[in-house]
Amino acid sequence: MVEAIIFGAIASSALILGALVGARVQFPKRVLAGMLAFAAGALITALSFEMFEDSYEQGGIWRAAVGLAVGAVVFTLVSLGLDRMAEGHRKDDHGSEKLDTDAAAVEEAPSPASVSGSAGLALLAAATLDGIPENLVLGVSLTEGTGGIALLAAIFAANFPEALVGSASMRAQGRSNAFILGIWTICAVLLVFAVVIGAGPLASATPETLSLPLAFAAGAVLAALADTIMPEAYEHGGPTVALSTAAGFGLSFYLATL
Repeated sequence: MVEAIIFGAIASSALILGALVGARVQFPKRVLAGMLAFAAGALITALSFEMFEDSYEQGGIWRAAVGLAVGAVVFTLVSLGLDRMAEGHRKDDHGSEKLDTDAAAVEEAPSPASVSGSAGLALLAAATLDGIPENLVLGVSLTEGTGGIALLAAIFAANFPEALVGSASMRAQGRSNAFILGIWTICAVLLVFAVVIGAGPLASATPETLSLPLAFAAGAVLAALADTIMPEAYEHGGPTVALSTAAGFGLSFYLATL
């Protein structure tokens, strides 16, 4: 159990570190885009070899396919809802007659660290929806003796830039530092509990049972990559983000083969 808490704390600490940096430091768009692209590459390895493949091997193609579809649908619906919430928030801000000149100027000026739309909330949703099944699997892997080092590295590598860019976007939308750090900390705590549950109650679960959250995580990750992470990276980094994506994939794949 202590090992599960340590692994969960390491994986989730990237969320808090990323939120701290993103809420306080402004980065050039290309730097943030490169980080997102690197995370995308790492997540591609994780969803392919640590999630969907394992789901297929443990539960068969139908369980894996259903879990994948449900994960993709859930993330897409959540992302659409967050887009609408953020759009309404922006309309309220622009329509308010109480905004002073300085505040209006700050909102209209593009921030070097900002990303478009509701990327901050979408990245938070991605970190939560795919993070919970991922961390459940991480906890289970600790009881199986596999160590879960590759999955831990992939989770950490994805969590940090997601939280960094997500918190930077939230700040650009006018969220307070207290809100940003608080909401990412809540997400981090949930993910630590997920590792503990995976190493405890789910440790004796049947392979068929485990295959569903694995496939769900893969579907949520795949939807997050297509819906938010890779489009945002390309929009602000251009074609060069392909190199960062390849680097993230290569490093994560190497760790998966250890």
